[in-house]
Amino acid sequence: MSIRTDDLIDRRRLRRKLTFWRVIAFLIIALALAGSVRWLAGDRLGGLRPHVAQVRIEGTIVEDEELLERLERIRRTDAVKGVVLTIDSPGGTTAGGEAIFEQVRRLAEEKPVVAQVGTLATSAGYMIASAADHIVARQSSIVGSIGVIVQIPNISRLMETIGVSVVEVKSSPLKAEPSPFTPTTEEGRAMLRAMVLDSYDWFIGLVAERRPLSRAEVTTLADGSVFTGRQALERKLVDALGGMREARAWLAEEKGVEESLEVIEWEPEGTASAWLLPGSAARWAAALVGLSERAGLLGRLGGESVFLDGLLSVWQPEATRATD
Repeated sequence: MSIRTDDLIDRRRLRRKLTFWRVIAFLIIALALAGSVRWLAGDRLGGLRPHVAQVRIEGTIVEDEELLERLERIRRTDAVKGVVLTIDSPGGTTAGGEAIFEQVRRLAEEKPVVAQVGTLATSAGYMIASAADHIVARQSSIVGSIGVIVQIPNISRLMETIGVSVVEVKSSPLKAEPSPFTPTTEEGRAMLRAMVLDSYDWFIGLVAERRPLSRAEVTTLADGSVFTGRQALERKLVDALGGMREARAWLAEEKGVEESLEVIEWEPEGTASAWLLPGSAARWAAALVGLSERAGLLGRLGGESVFLDGLLSVWQPEATRATD
């Protein structure tokens, strides 16, 4: 009986020792894997090797602090030898386009930047493309729609139908004008028009400064019209037709960026895979298993434009959304 008791005690001690060493071994393996992933990610995503950075600007444009910070990190990263902005956007808020435009210009002061237009780059999307040193578009891309719009829904007749009224007390006639609850006054319409025309004048000046066009030529094009890539090339709104290959060729021929350099996409921080791994390692792990961290379906379709506020530079082809 005593032998069995001793055996049991020995077995428990051995089991505890095995458990201890298993935990230690697991921790060592986990640390080794984490170190390997970080090293591979750093190499893969340009932390150690020269590369061309690709940044996607897609969907409705807003003031995107993450995107601005990402462009700033690219500007500060010595391993980045050139930048390709892949643009596919109908536009968005004018202020959002302005912020990204200015950040791209800061980036272009230190690294060559080429914009490659996908399906469309219109309104604020074209504003951002014009910040690049060179614009490449597909022959069938949609480009242009230089202009600004403000839209205010008027639900006053609907409110009358359902028997709802709004009591309003304001300090001056133009306070909170225009309002969706009352028809727009002439004074309110004039105020909005002056604001829109001022932003429109700024937009025209920006394009005239960035493109080989006079202000008068830009004004002629800035009637809200959109153009195919071929038409845009004729009108000097873009510089060449093609895609990524042509964008890379321009970087090599005009800016001396070696064509052998890998194109590495800088994706947003803080997305799904970042729950497990920090920064570049998260992006590498996502790419390894074939996951994408880009915007969801709603964003791709521009659905968030429903919630935009302020002045808009956005192409809206539907006739029902036009304003006076």
